[in-house]
Amino acid sequence: MTNIVLFGKPGAGKGTQAEFLKTRYNLTHISTGDVFRYNLKNETALGKEAKEYMDRGDLVPDELTIKMLQDEVEKHPDTNGFLFDGFPRTIAQAEALDRFLESKGWKVNATIALEADDEVLVQRLLERGKTSGRKDDQDENLIRNRYVEYNEKTAPLMDYYQNQYKFYAVNGIGSIAEITERLSLVIDKIN
Repeated sequence: MTNIVLFGKPGAGKGTQAEFLKTRYNLTHISTGDVFRYNLKNETALGKEAKEYMDRGDLVPDELTIKMLQDEVEKHPDTNGFLFDGFPRTIAQAEALDRFLESKGWKVNATIALEADDEVLVQRLLERGKTSGRKDDQDENLIRNRYVEYNEKTAPLMDYYQNQYKFYAVNGIGSIAEITERLSLVIDKIN
């Protein structure tokens, strides 16, 4: 089983790349954003609570995110592996993911960070916001707040995974095909 964590700042292209990688490597794609949107749309108790944080541009607390992701993983007992998109976002989430996967005899094989300049990403999100309908993609201040949150809480994951020899950085600027190829080179190395 191959389990990959794909992370990067909002707008880095995680969702776009996950669509290609899940097919190429026959992985189950679990997007934190999709899981949140499902819970929000269906007005679950977890969804209502998560919405309060998201509306402010803040990250959803670990315990809510972990519960949603565990529920989603449980729906796919026969998968060849998971591609986690946007999770974990904090050290506490990474430790919880490790414990959860270990309880099933699995592990995170690699984490891959899509890296890109903040100014490029802000413009990507503002463009996406014109068609996505997402309020958090239409307000530059909310976008920048998400980057502050990312730098404070998510960036330390690099050290966490580097210490386990599971961290890879990939340039997230270029054509979709170029970025997919860079990611594939990393994944092919670990398989």
